[in-house]
Amino acid sequence: MKILLTGATGYIGKRLLPVLLQAGHEVTCIVRDKRRFQSQSTYQGKLVLAEGDFLNPESLNIHKIEADVAFFLVHSMSSAIDSFEEMEVLSARNFVAAAQTWGVKQIIFLSGLQNSMSVSPHLLSRLKVEQVLIQSGIPYTILRAGIIVGSGSASFEIIRDLTEKLPVMVTPRWLNTRCQPIAVRDVINTLISVMLHEPVYNQVLDIGGPDVLTYKQMLLQYAEVRGLWRKIYVLPLMTPRLSSYWLYFITSTSYKLAVNLVNSMKVEVVCRENQTEKLTGMPPLTYKESISLAFEKIAQHHVVSSWKDALVSSSSLSSLKDYISVPEYGCFHDKRQCKIKCNSADVIANIWGVGGENGWYYADFLWKIRGIMDKMVGGIGLRRGRTNPDEIFAGDALDFWRVLLADKPAGRLLLYAEMKLPGEAWLEYKLTESSGSVFLTQTATFRPRGLSGRLYWYAVWPFHQIIFKGMNRRMASGRLVP
Repeated sequence: MKILLTGATGYIGKRLLPVLLQAGHEVTCIVRDKRRFQSQSTYQGKLVLAEGDFLNPESLNIHKIEADVAFFLVHSMSSAIDSFEEMEVLSARNFVAAAQTWGVKQIIFLSGLQNSMSVSPHLLSRLKVEQVLIQSGIPYTILRAGIIVGSGSASFEIIRDLTEKLPVMVTPRWLNTRCQPIAVRDVINTLISVMLHEPVYNQVLDIGGPDVLTYKQMLLQYAEVRGLWRKIYVLPLMTPRLSSYWLYFITSTSYKLAVNLVNSMKVEVVCRENQTEKLTGMPPLTYKESISLAFEKIAQHHVVSSWKDALVSSSSLSSLKDYISVPEYGCFHDKRQCKIKCNSADVIANIWGVGGENGWYYADFLWKIRGIMDKMVGGIGLRRGRTNPDEIFAGDALDFWRVLLADKPAGRLLLYAEMKLPGEAWLEYKLTESSGSVFLTQTATFRPRGLSGRLYWYAVWPFHQIIFKGMNRRMASGRLVP
């Protein structure tokens, strides 16, 4: 079967792609930047990558694609507080126009569970996208899901952050709102089961797990699975703004995503008629089972995808292409070089292990302070960590950095800063040879924005002398990661 997959670098898309390929399907992925597919190198020759932007129809029209089924998984929830609806509708219209020329026989769309009495801005945008697809004239199957639970999902990570960090919680009243969570495994199985299945053509179907729970019950059941004692008090007076700040400061979510989540969590979303078992032929996992399964994947370091790695979790980055060429002029540079006296492979392991639980190898307390400062001014802080403790790929989130280039054979890693800055910053690690010796070259580049940017660089320069010098020396001295 010929499959067109959009949103292939997103949370669901990254999990759906290997399942489709392992089943022997021919898959074409439309992505904005092919560099982000380094993680799929094992599938080279089995899929086709086409660069295109669904906000730019001209970038789609140049491709001649043949597809039986098209998955529309483009999503913009965390990219803005109030403008994602317009972007999603425009993306859907451009997608439909292209699909009509590509001979698509079925469109499959993963939407959100709806509430006939009240609709959040996020769910309203999903409804409008549904209408665009319904009016396309192409047979469609729309699957509506609520909270998706799995390792790396935004909902799971927020629940994890709250429950692991806070023994006692004073929470907003929306924690009493009911929802129907579903395991990510069941979502993937359902998406697969409806492909070219004519009985579900032109149908809008609700899918969910077997449990209908309040968000408070979800937190407490998570605590039970983890063996944690937790107490939750619901405060009825907490405003949506305070609720958003509460999520933002306690969890790894961005403020934009926190606002959109709060607006959605105030609305009860329960399946009208749960179709999961009917479609897949298997009973869906319970909420507790989905939590246990997520931790199995985490323990095995097998987190296939994470919402943090999607570019919409960035503060400003929309494409890797625009930042991968590090500027030379009008910039400040801090370049350090240290001779490697150990095995080069150990130094590369150090580079590829930086950030997350391993930290930054020198003066970690200063990095943590910088993360707190960033969070206080509306940045993302250090809480995103990293998805995989051993591997890094282009497009991955790495604390408050974004990976632009990860060339392990060449020993080169290029990062772009996503913390709040009066300018733009890059950090590069590269192994170089000179006079028969191998050196670790570490270069920090900062392009200031006006006078404030220049003052910022001079203010942090003394700390760079401590941090960057120590990092370079330690990373070149021998293996630091397990």
